[in-house]
Amino acid sequence: MKLITAIIKPFKLDEVHEALIASGIQGMTVSEVKGFGRQKGHTELYRGAEYSVDFLPKLQIDIALSDEQVEVAIECLCNAAKTGKIGDGKIFVTALEQVIRIRTAESGDAAL
Repeated sequence: MKLITAIIKPFKLDEVHEALIASGIQGMTVSEVKGFGRQKGHTELYRGAEYSVDFLPKLQIDIALSDEQVEVAIECLCNAAKTGKIGDGKIFVTALEQVIRIRTAESGDAAL
Protein backbone atom coordinates (compact mmCIF):
# COMPACT_ATOMS: atom_id res chain seq x y z
CA MET A 1 0.00 0.00 0.00
CA LYS A 2 1.12 3.54 -0.73
CA LEU A 3 0.14 7.06 0.27
CA ILE A 4 0.25 9.60 -2.53
CA THR A 5 0.47 13.23 -1.49
CA ALA A 6 0.06 15.73 -4.32
CA ILE A 7 0.45 19.50 -4.04
CA ILE A 8 -1.42 21.24 -6.87
CA LYS A 9 -2.75 24.63 -7.93
CA PRO A 10 -6.24 25.20 -6.49
CA PHE A 11 -7.99 25.78 -9.83
CA LYS A 12 -6.90 22.31 -11.05
CA LEU A 13 -8.87 20.42 -8.38
CA ASP A 14 -11.95 19.69 -10.51
CA GLU A 15 -9.85 18.30 -13.38
CA VAL A 16 -7.81 16.14 -11.01
CA HIS A 17 -10.93 14.87 -9.23
CA GLU A 18 -12.63 13.93 -12.52
CA ALA A 19 -9.50 12.17 -13.82
CA LEU A 20 -9.09 10.12 -10.64
CA ILE A 21 -12.77 9.09 -10.58
CA ALA A 22 -12.65 8.15 -14.28
CA SER A 23 -9.65 5.90 -13.62
CA GLY A 24 -11.47 4.04 -10.84
CA ILE A 25 -9.71 5.56 -7.85
CA GLN A 26 -12.02 5.94 -4.88
CA GLY A 27 -11.50 8.40 -2.08
CA MET A 28 -9.16 11.27 -1.44
CA THR A 29 -8.63 13.95 1.16
CA VAL A 30 -8.14 17.58 0.12
CA SER A 31 -6.58 20.24 2.36
CA GLU A 32 -5.89 23.91 1.72
CA VAL A 33 -2.20 24.60 2.30
CA LYS A 34 0.31 27.37 1.66
CA GLY A 35 3.90 27.05 0.62
CA PHE A 36 6.63 27.80 -1.86
CA GLY A 37 9.26 25.97 -3.82
CA ARG A 38 11.46 27.24 -6.61
CA GLN A 39 8.75 29.80 -7.34
CA LYS A 40 9.57 31.57 -4.04
CA GLY A 41 6.31 33.51 -3.97
CA HIS A 42 5.58 36.60 -6.02
CA THR A 43 4.88 40.32 -5.72
CA GLU A 44 1.45 41.88 -6.08
CA LEU A 45 0.17 45.43 -6.41
CA TYR A 46 -2.60 46.61 -4.08
CA ARG A 47 -3.81 50.23 -4.11
CA GLY A 48 -0.55 51.38 -5.62
CA ALA A 49 1.63 49.60 -3.07
CA GLU A 50 3.72 46.61 -4.04
CA TYR A 51 3.98 43.78 -1.53
CA SER A 52 5.49 40.32 -1.46
CA VAL A 53 3.45 37.12 -1.15
CA ASP A 54 5.88 34.52 0.22
CA PHE A 55 3.50 31.59 0.70
CA LEU A 56 1.27 30.72 -2.23
CA PRO A 57 -2.11 29.01 -1.81
CA LYS A 58 -2.07 25.36 -2.91
CA LEU A 59 -4.15 22.24 -2.37
CA GLN A 60 -2.81 19.04 -0.85
CA ILE A 61 -4.44 15.82 -1.99
CA ASP A 62 -3.84 12.61 -0.04
CA ILE A 63 -4.78 9.27 -1.58
CA ALA A 64 -4.23 5.84 0.01
CA LEU A 65 -3.93 3.14 -2.66
CA SER A 66 -3.01 -0.45 -3.27
CA ASP A 67 0.33 -0.91 -5.02
CA GLU A 68 -1.39 -1.80 -8.31
CA GLN A 69 -3.16 1.58 -8.53
CA VAL A 70 -0.17 3.84 -7.88
CA GLU A 71 1.08 4.29 -11.46
CA VAL A 72 -2.45 5.01 -12.74
CA ALA A 73 -2.95 7.63 -10.02
CA ILE A 74 0.40 9.30 -10.75
CA GLU A 75 -0.39 9.46 -14.47
CA CYS A 76 -3.84 10.97 -13.76
CA LEU A 77 -2.39 13.55 -11.39
CA CYS A 78 0.37 14.58 -13.77
CA ASN A 79 -1.93 14.92 -16.78
CA ALA A 80 -4.77 16.70 -14.97
CA ALA A 81 -2.72 19.08 -12.79
CA LYS A 82 -0.18 20.17 -15.41
CA THR A 83 -0.30 23.72 -16.76
CA GLY A 84 3.26 23.76 -18.05
CA LYS A 85 4.11 26.78 -15.91
CA ILE A 86 6.18 27.15 -12.77
CA GLY A 87 4.39 26.13 -9.57
CA ASP A 88 2.42 23.16 -10.96
CA GLY A 89 3.29 21.21 -7.82
CA LYS A 90 4.77 17.93 -6.66
CA ILE A 91 3.74 14.33 -6.07
CA PHE A 92 5.17 12.37 -3.14
CA VAL A 93 4.74 8.59 -2.82
CA THR A 94 5.36 6.97 0.55
CA ALA A 95 4.95 3.45 1.85
CA LEU A 96 1.89 2.85 3.99
CA GLU A 97 2.46 0.24 6.68
CA GLN A 98 -1.07 -0.27 7.90
CA VAL A 99 -4.60 0.96 7.21
CA ILE A 100 -7.57 0.22 9.44
CA ARG A 101 -11.20 1.06 8.68
CA ILE A 102 -12.65 2.26 11.98
CA ARG A 103 -16.26 1.19 11.30
CA THR A 104 -15.54 -2.47 10.49
CA ALA A 105 -11.99 -2.96 11.85
CA GLU A 106 -10.91 -4.23 8.42
CA SER A 107 -7.21 -3.77 7.79
CA GLY A 108 -4.78 -3.72 4.87
CA ASP A 109 -6.07 -3.50 1.28
CA ALA A 110 -9.58 -4.40 2.47
CA ALA A 111 -9.69 -1.14 4.45
CA LEU A 112 -8.94 0.97 1.40
